[in-house]
Amino acid sequence: MTLLNFDKTSRSTLLRHGHASGDGQNGCGNLSRMTRSVQAAVAAIGTICSLGVVTLIGGCNSEPKPLEFEPNLVYAMKYQIKEGVPTEQASEDAFWLVTEMFGTPENPKLPTVVTEDDDLASVVSLENLVKASGRIGEEGRGLYQTHCVTCHGVTGNGRGELSATMNPYPRDYRKGVFKFKSTERGEKPTREDLAGLIKNGINGSRMVAIPNLTDEDVEALVDYVIYLSWRGELERMLMDDAIYELDFEEGDRIINPANRNAADEELKEEFDDAWELAEEFVMDIGEAWLEAPDAVVEVPDPPADFVVPNSHEEYVAAMADDRAETLVASVARGRELFKGKIAACSKCHGENGRGDGQNTDYDDWTKEWTLGIGIKPENRDELIKLLARGALPPVNAKPRNFALGAFHGGAKAKDLYMRITQGIEGSPMPAVTFVDGQFEEDDVWHLINFIRSLQEDAEEESTPEPAPQQT
Repeated sequence: MTLLNFDKTSRSTLLRHGHASGDGQNGCGNLSRMTRSVQAAVAAIGTICSLGVVTLIGGCNSEPKPLEFEPNLVYAMKYQIKEGVPTEQASEDAFWLVTEMFGTPENPKLPTVVTEDDDLASVVSLENLVKASGRIGEEGRGLYQTHCVTCHGVTGNGRGELSATMNPYPRDYRKGVFKFKSTERGEKPTREDLAGLIKNGINGSRMVAIPNLTDEDVEALVDYVIYLSWRGELERMLMDDAIYELDFEEGDRIINPANRNAADEELKEEFDDAWELAEEFVMDIGEAWLEAPDAVVEVPDPPADFVVPNSHEEYVAAMADDRAETLVASVARGRELFKGKIAACSKCHGENGRGDGQNTDYDDWTKEWTLGIGIKPENRDELIKLLARGALPPVNAKPRNFALGAFHGGAKAKDLYMRITQGIEGSPMPAVTFVDGQFEEDDVWHLINFIRSLQEDAEEESTPEPAPQQT
């Protein structure tokens, strides 16, 4: 737009005055909350543009705004509040590094340390990244923008255009943590875990199955999700290291781009050392993805004398035949465990599993920048600086209502076994603790049968919210 240019100046002004910034893309400028006079000016210009009267002011820029990643301003501000040190320069340096190594949403790339290592290069395919990146409508490209961006955002920060309407919020990939997977707690998901979620959706949530995706499309999106997580986690690791190793107040920097080709050998060496440290972090993250298949949890089969239905329909059928006596006894044992002090399921899910127990907790994404730095999530005044930099207002993590029969991580018996024994990473749901003679591995199947018994008729099961529409 030729009359007013808000791209950079408005962003810095808004951040200084505590206004919110966005991750959405708009051809005539990405505008957040402004003063009323600025809003009026923008509205007037937008009206003129829409009427085609553009010659009076030099015309509106018809070129689409470049797709751009956002720096992790919330993470930087979290440290600024917690440690009492300025983090703006560190945030800029970290963002410069990840951009140099991983490219942009329109031109993604991989660090040289990845492409030159056969194992690390196998984590994601650059060909798939090209296919998943780019704009909607580009031939052979744009899968992520078409199917994922309105919820997960361009940056993969869970802050797309529709994210604020959802509970829980869409996943922020940059933490490197994923809830529903087949691997041990603390490990990355496998490619198959991500592919299943993309292809089939998450039952009972607004992440629904995406029709007409080929297997190749799914694989490309899996690669792009890993790519967004990889670059986002690197940015966080650079900030983590800098906070405890550098003295920002003395002018220390994560990296100084101006020294990349410095004639001064000492300055050039400083740049090279910083770059090599970033490469080490890149390799650590990549190796964690490579190790995921080795961390898959082997779920045992139930003992031969157990009756463990795989669905509500199977449960109803078993209750109507000669398996009923065994199943009734199993459900009774499961009820004891559910309400007992060791499994303590009722503490959150309620005495009858209706999700009406503890409901004031938060997920780890929220705790990190609230309770983690001594701010109560309910105290919005203290969160203004964080909300202004892209944090979404804290919402409580809701325990599952088992009466609805909708299980986000899968409804088969082995899926439920995983959720009970491994917990749900990033959420308040912990892994169960086994105690000899009181709660043992076989008891998990009784607990699953009790949970299954809580489901109401299929006609009353949960209906997912309507899928977000591409805008």
